[in-house]
Amino acid sequence: LAERTNLAGVRHILLVLSGKGGVGKSTLSTKLALALRSAGKKVGILDVDLCGPSIPRMLRVQDSAVHQCDSGWVPVFVGQDKAIALMSIGFLLERPDDAVVWRGPKKNALIKQFVTDVAWGDLDFLIVDTPPGTSDEHLSTVEALRPHQLLGAVLVTTPQ
Repeated sequence: LAERTNLAGVRHILLVLSGKGGVGKSTLSTKLALALRSAGKKVGILDVDLCGPSIPRMLRVQDSAVHQCDSGWVPVFVGQDKAIALMSIGFLLERPDDAVVWRGPKKNALIKQFVTDVAWGDLDFLIVDTPPGTSDEHLSTVEALRPHQLLGAVLVTTPQ
């Protein structure tokens, strides 16, 4: 039931993924969010790249903290207009460059918690920035988002 509640106000969910690292998924996710915000849309970014959470730094909010409210975690709001909501493991680490050395079950549990326990509010788009490759995190993310059926994907590739 919590899944319904916290994502009920999200109209479109978009996964950004790739089969390899270093192709620009986080950059594309950030630029897409900024472009949608410029078009007057309310946007959220869910950074599930647990080993390399770079979006907080890209949006210059890496020193922000996540707080709790009655319906879960409150995302960090970016910019003066607060039109981009962001949730990332980067906000939960003591130092932004700390390594996350977790096995699958713990990573998968955090992803599920990000999907169910973040109070997104009303959003036109939720952009989900995924880690490199085709790992358990991708399966956990898709599985957690499955009940919402508002899913599309952008596959980032390079020429090689």
